[in-house]
Amino acid sequence: MVSVDEQIKIIAKGADEIINLDGLRGKLARAQNKGVPLTVKLGLDPTAPDIHLGHTVVLRKIKQFQDLGHRAVIIIGDFTGMIGDPTGKSKTRKQLTCEEVVKNAKTYEKQIFKILNKEKTEVRFNSEWLSKLNFTDVIRLASKYTVARMLERDDFQNRFKEHESIGVHEFFYPLMQGYDSVELKADVELGGTEQRFNILMGRNLQKDYGQECQVAMFMPILEGTDGIEKMSKSLGNYIGIYDEPNDIYGKVMSIPDNLIIRYFELVTDIHLNELASINETLNAGNVNPRDIKMKLAREITVLYHGVEAGALAEEHFKSVFQKHQMPENIAEYEITPSIIAEDGLDVVKLMVQTGFSSSKSEARRLISQGGLKVNGKKIDAFKIADICDGDVIQAGKLKFIKIRIRR
Repeated sequence: MVSVDEQIKIIAKGADEIINLDGLRGKLARAQNKGVPLTVKLGLDPTAPDIHLGHTVVLRKIKQFQDLGHRAVIIIGDFTGMIGDPTGKSKTRKQLTCEEVVKNAKTYEKQIFKILNKEKTEVRFNSEWLSKLNFTDVIRLASKYTVARMLERDDFQNRFKEHESIGVHEFFYPLMQGYDSVELKADVELGGTEQRFNILMGRNLQKDYGQECQVAMFMPILEGTDGIEKMSKSLGNYIGIYDEPNDIYGKVMSIPDNLIIRYFELVTDIHLNELASINETLNAGNVNPRDIKMKLAREITVLYHGVEAGALAEEHFKSVFQKHQMPENIAEYEITPSIIAEDGLDVVKLMVQTGFSSSKSEARRLISQGGLKVNGKKIDAFKIADICDGDVIQAGKLKFIKIRIRR
């Protein structure tokens, strides 16, 4: 059995803030003495079900709790999702339909088990209890908090100052999320730092309902591959957990050196002792940071695709970048003459069709930044006038296709 002190070390790794660390220590000691695991809650609104490494920061922390023997409860906010989390929003969010929420929730369920242990995870939908509240219950819940306290929240405060509308229903979002903690009698709730207001609401409501307050644990926001902005698909600086192994490996290798330790800490499961050793090695300056970054890239690739895929991705990276070779067995992609207009091949359309880019805007951004090559020559146009059978198109650092033109 892992000692309480060791559990605290593992749980605290990478955390931005833990509110009531002494309370967490007491809960862990009681759980160990009674043989009853803690209930660790994570709420997810099913509005953006395409998970990247930024999302996994909190999910991997939940996995660490699972590995320590505790009970993970994932709340899919199918009911709160129909309001939409106002966090960080300058305008009232469009409310999702029931059909949209259900569809996104199913996708989320599938993706979280790429990280969490399905056998040790309980998935609940908060419509299970929120939809049963009558109007008297809702009024009683609303009485627990004041409008003045709600307006202390930055996003509400800013919208109020700018005379932007704030729907009354938006005030209910943090109340509903907090009520989830009451329903579960949660011991710990995790979230990103942007969820501070919502998670602290859970502590307040538990106290009002006569329960022991949950420990609030906040994980930092992960920077994307550019090393500056928050990881985001819309910014093109993301690493998707469903990306191909070569893409995951290559994208990790593109992060700035100053993020190596941060990525090890937040998106891998390495032990604190190993993390300290890696940090010491980097600070000593007697090793090329690239070599440590390769270890990081392999570690992350293995997490989502397995040991063999991690080894192959590393070999691919070495051959393409360190030996400056074209990869062997480049996949062929057949195009029809219809995609080739009079002014050339529409490479923006081609990149979306091949999956090299998730959208036309992302494809245009990559091309504008010099990330497209044909037979090793950089191309900065959205159309290629002279395209021949057998030409190799490279998008970014690791994506290659060989063109075959259907006659």
